Amino acid sequence: MAGFPPHPDRRPAVVTGASAGIGAAVARMLAAAGHPVALGARNLDRCERTALAIREAGGEAVALRLDVGDTGSVARFRDEAAQRLGGVEILVSNAGTVGTMRACGASTEEFGDEINVNVLGAHRVIDAFVPGMVERARGDAVFVSSDVVRTPRPGVAGYVAGKWGLEGLVRSLQMELEGAGVRASLVRPGQTATGIADAWDHERMVGLLEDWQRWGLVRHGGVLLPDDVARAVVAVVSAPRGAHLSLVEVQPEAPIAER
Repeated sequence: MAGFPPHPDRRPAVVTGASAGIGAAVARMLAAAGHPVALGARNLDRCERTALAIREAGGEAVALRLDVGDTGSVARFRDEAAQRLGGVEILVSNAGTVGTMRACGASTEEFGDEINVNVLGAHRVIDAFVPGMVERARGDAVFVSSDVVRTPRPGVAGYVAGKWGLEGLVRSLQMELEGAGVRASLVRPGQTATGIADAWDHERMVGLLEDWQRWGLVRHGGVLLPDDVARAVVAVVSAPRGAHLSLVEVQPEAPIAER
């Protein structure tokens, strides 16, 4: 353990895309583990409700407006989080978007909108928060990816390209940060019940599932809950100094088969 100063008792955290689903679950679990948390998303009302629930449970949380697609918004979020909580020790980059689009047929503008959030949005928060961690020689930056990197799916081409780009970005970041005392990690969930697809057209969703089954991408009916992914994130940032969980994949367990 020589050369690794312990984490401070107070480790402020920021979570992007914290208005619902995985992001809200991560914020709740980080707060339950004793971390002050800043919740960021475009839907500030939802973030406020989660932050209030955290405070009522005895935790420390603030809700701040954030659009990772806008550089100015990210900078304001960084400054407000530091002012309210102190120097950020934990960054959880969870904000993302997924639309039903095929590589052939989607407009370049529509495709670019997803890349702007899923890849450039992650880079904006890296640029905002990681330099401060490097200066202090400690910190955790965790990026929520997807198992579409390992097994791409048809019909969500923008999402697949974005998550591949995200993992490439973070892999490079990991190498660049080696020896800096800052850990960059990927958490790669499988199918998770987040409600993100609730706005999708029903017929298109049925068509997607049929395509995925044809390619052998739907093996069973199990799905993860947001809390399952959040536990993985907390495990990553709770690892002792000297240990780096660089990639954690979380998959839903299959239902018990009949005998």
